[in-house]
Amino acid sequence: MVGNLQPCAARVLSPCPRPLGRGAIAQRGTPVSSVQLNDIVKRFGSFVAVDKTSLTIPEGAFVTLLGPSGCGKTTTLRMIAGLLDPTEGEIVIGGRRVNDVPIHKRNLGLVFQNYALFPHKTVVENVAFGLRYRKVPRDEISRRVKMALELVQLPQVGGRYPKALSGGQQQRIALARAIVIEPDVLLLDEPLSALDANLREDMRVELKRIQERIGVTTVFVTHDQSEALAMSDRIVVMSNGKVEQVGAPADVYNTPASEFVARFLGASNILDGRCLSRGAEGALLEVPVFGKVMVPSAKAPHLGGAGPAKLVIRAERLVLRDTAPDGGLMSAPATIDAVDYQGQAARYFLRAGDHSLQAINMIDERPFPAGADVHMTLRPQDCAALPG
Repeated sequence: MVGNLQPCAARVLSPCPRPLGRGAIAQRGTPVSSVQLNDIVKRFGSFVAVDKTSLTIPEGAFVTLLGPSGCGKTTTLRMIAGLLDPTEGEIVIGGRRVNDVPIHKRNLGLVFQNYALFPHKTVVENVAFGLRYRKVPRDEISRRVKMALELVQLPQVGGRYPKALSGGQQQRIALARAIVIEPDVLLLDEPLSALDANLREDMRVELKRIQERIGVTTVFVTHDQSEALAMSDRIVVMSNGKVEQVGAPADVYNTPASEFVARFLGASNILDGRCLSRGAEGALLEVPVFGKVMVPSAKAPHLGGAGPAKLVIRAERLVLRDTAPDGGLMSAPATIDAVDYQGQAARYFLRAGDHSLQAINMIDERPFPAGADVHMTLRPQDCAALPG
């Protein structure tokens, strides 16, 4: 499957009026390069880790490769980096074919989950390492390291060693080391996975702020759906070495292209049924529990005409009530089998006849108790339709 990534009109965060662009640390205006993958294949013996993947990543975009372990996302990133050679296909960075270009000549910034800081070097020495390797003049090194540490908001730790830093600080120093060389592309492989939950949330905001500030094209690998939704301009969902869907976070979440995407990205209820008709207004589906549902055309772009179909209902769109609504909403009775209390919200495991469903609802004080009889309600525009 081919995914074509287009620039995003709006960013998640906008702390500065404009991105600095590549060369910002050196105060130059060289444009950021894009990445293009053309029918990339990677085999390990008879195992196909990445299968005919094509992507075009535009300048300055923050693109996330998302999927479960073994889906091919890290292998794809390592091929872009030059750590692995593709078995077939072509990798282009900034208009230059780089299949035969070694990693140290690709001008890429790399950040991995273990940070890989030199324990015997100070923070300044760690950040300056790539510049010294490139034989940048000493004065220029000092100036760029200073700017990089200011960018990650750690100008005061230059003389410390990594063991004296917290996990979040080490992550920022690893990022400073990656961006100080003014890379054409920044590659991030699960960089937040070693942090605790609260720090991960803080760091993903910080990482996005820095990426927008310097305007560097960024490829981010994660299996965490919330990270992908919060940080990305575009998400590339992968499964079994193939691209399942490419799109803006809201599009991928609200209009999944496959049952895999619907199930992997968030909690979904998927009911097997039939498409009775398809017109300009939408697709009329008949499914268990809710009966006939008119799904708007915008929420059924992957569905053809009449035939087997699936109705996708996000768990947070299924609202529970004590009584049936008066009108305007679809409704069906259900019994709560179990409750997963989450503080501000509760996740309910429901039984409606022979069917099991989930609902995630905000709560005022207490959730519905297990065993309670409730009415599930939803709006047709909150559903999506897929081929059966």
